[in-house]
Amino acid sequence: MKVRILGCSGGIGGRHLRTTSLLVDNDILIDAGTGVGDLAIAELAQIDHVFITHSHLDHLACLPFIVDTVGDMRNRPVIVHATEATLEIIRAHVFNWAIWPDFSVIPSAEKPFLRFSPIRVGEAIDLDGRKVVPLPANHTVPAVGYQLDSGHASLVFTGDTGPCPELWAEVNNIRNLRYLIIECAFSDREKKLAVASLHLCPSMLLEELTNLQRDAEVFITHLKPGQIELTMQEIEDCIGEFRPGMLQNNQLFEI
Repeated sequence: MKVRILGCSGGIGGRHLRTTSLLVDNDILIDAGTGVGDLAIAELAQIDHVFITHSHLDHLACLPFIVDTVGDMRNRPVIVHATEATLEIIRAHVFNWAIWPDFSVIPSAEKPFLRFSPIRVGEAIDLDGRKVVPLPANHTVPAVGYQLDSGHASLVFTGDTGPCPELWAEVNNIRNLRYLIIECAFSDREKKLAVASLHLCPSMLLEELTNLQRDAEVFITHLKPGQIELTMQEIEDCIGEFRPGMLQNNQLFEI
């Protein structure tokens, strides 16, 4: 499995800041933030599955545009995977005819451009031998992270989460874990905001990573624009022993 980072910023601004999206091989997206907009139309048309961590706009902003752009180029619907709670939010607040047309019934209910598929934490979805496993997360709306498992190695993406003991219980059971992509949205000077919004800051990230019992390369995502250097310096000062890297657009992982 090849995982390409399309976007990993906590916001936008300039040519290099794109919000969260990961392209797995050529046909799977994990989240659909603004990074998806850099794909060519031919690349968009190859996407069969979109796994959404949660309903916040920075993680699904491009989902309506994907379906609208390539729906008529495909012979089967794009399948959107998310928890039932997240799907209910997406149906009610995005594909509701007021914000965007309901492509789950366009051009017809029998042959739609979009299909919703509910998932449950811990229940793997097998896509031609590639497993996508929803993991626990703790956020202000229903949320999950994902394990991507090729059979040889795994990558874990936490999505947006505050402190979450249930996540580490699952991660520590992954014997072939190679990469951990974990959020750190705020600097420590905004710890109160991190706590209130169920995100992490460096000191909270340290507390979370002390629960990690597997060897893995750690990468930091969801840094807020304007605080990137400050937050990464605080991370280095706080958790340098984990040797975390800053996730980058177009970074490629092979598992």
